[in-house]
Amino acid sequence: MNLLQPPASLRVLCAAALLSPLAALAADLNVNVADGPATDATLYLALYNDAASYADSKAVASQTAPMQGGKARLVFTGLAPGRYALRAFADENGNGKLDTNLMGMPTERYGFSNDAKGNRAAPAFEAAAISVDADLQTVIHLR
Repeated sequence: MNLLQPPASLRVLCAAALLSPLAALAADLNVNVADGPATDATLYLALYNDAASYADSKAVASQTAPMQGGKARLVFTGLAPGRYALRAFADENGNGKLDTNLMGMPTERYGFSNDAKGNRAAPAFEAAAISVDADLQTVIHLR
C-alpha cells in the first residue's frame, strides 16, 4: 500500500464533494404550452441562452412534443443559472417548419416565453428572457 496515494474510494468521495456544489446550481425549466390547435399537432420548442444565439436562431437546446387538446408540457433539465428565452410553434400540417404567408406572417400558432410579442417580427431577446436560477415553471400561450 502506497501511503502517499489515497485509496480509490477516498478519491471518489473527494471528487463527489468537489463537484456536488456544481450540481446544486443546475435547474429544471418546466414549460407548459397552452392555446394550441384543437387538432393534434407537434410542438417545436427552442431554448436560447443569449441575445446573439436568439437573433441567429441557434438554440442551445430544443425539443418536440405532441400537442393534445391544445396543450403540451416539456422540461429542460440541468440548466446553468442564467437568462433564457423560448420560441415555440405548433406544426399543424406536419411539415416540420413554421409556415408563413406571402407577407412572412406565421400561419401556424406560435409563441415566446413571457408571452412576449413583437412588432411584425419576433420580440427581442430581452422581452422574452426569463431568469433561471432554480427550478422554474413557465407558461407559453400560443397565438
